Amino acid sequence: MNRLINLLLIVGIGVAVIASFGYLQLDLSDLGSSASLKQMGAYAQRFLSPDLSATHLQAIAKGAMETLAMSALGTLLAAVFGIVLALPAAGRFGWPLQSASRLLLNGLRAIPELVWAALMVLAAGLGPNAGTLALSLHTTGVLGRLFAEALENTPPEPAEAIRLQGGNPVLAFCYGTLPNLAPQLLAYCLYRWENNIRMASVLGFVGAGGLGQMLYVSLSLFQEAQASTVILAMLILVLGVDSLSAWSRQRWVKA
Repeated sequence: MNRLINLLLIVGIGVAVIASFGYLQLDLSDLGSSASLKQMGAYAQRFLSPDLSATHLQAIAKGAMETLAMSALGTLLAAVFGIVLALPAAGRFGWPLQSASRLLLNGLRAIPELVWAALMVLAAGLGPNAGTLALSLHTTGVLGRLFAEALENTPPEPAEAIRLQGGNPVLAFCYGTLPNLAPQLLAYCLYRWENNIRMASVLGFVGAGGLGQMLYVSLSLFQEAQASTVILAMLILVLGVDSLSAWSRQRWVKA
């Protein structure tokens, strides 16, 4: 019986693949023709010849700084608002605020960065401001949820001891809870910064500034050499941030 079911599944997949080719009207013979191969080769040759002129490299440096600033500032704002929302989400102020804050965090996290960027472009205009707001809104939802779970799993005894000695709740949190949480919160922030630097490179496709916007303009104008240089800059920027984040985790988080 199982063999029959597996055979029917394989046949069904094969029929679906053949039907997809027929529905999309793909002509593989035309795709592999000499004219198509020649055209693809010329395109690849133009794309693999990056524009290294001083003017273009200067523009890319400015775009890279915009992308880096967008990701760093967006992550910083998200960390601040995330910890503010994580306190009620962890149940520190009763269940009504807990339910409301968790609902807000879920809403912020459920909307992708590209959708937030499109909305922020309409609200704040084209440029890096929209990208920064988009990254901070989505990342607030992610970090807020992670911070709340970390708070829920933190032992309450150190903070309780400070409160019993007459300390107020703010001091109890800063000196009793936060020191135990700091390495974990920092690890979450660094991980989200790595993700945001990649996403900041893409948000420009909806007008949110940075290298993504330069890449979109270059591709729209069929400037393959300029687009190739922008992609190389994106790779270098992402690798640099990944290395810096890994070094930071080893130095501060694991210490």
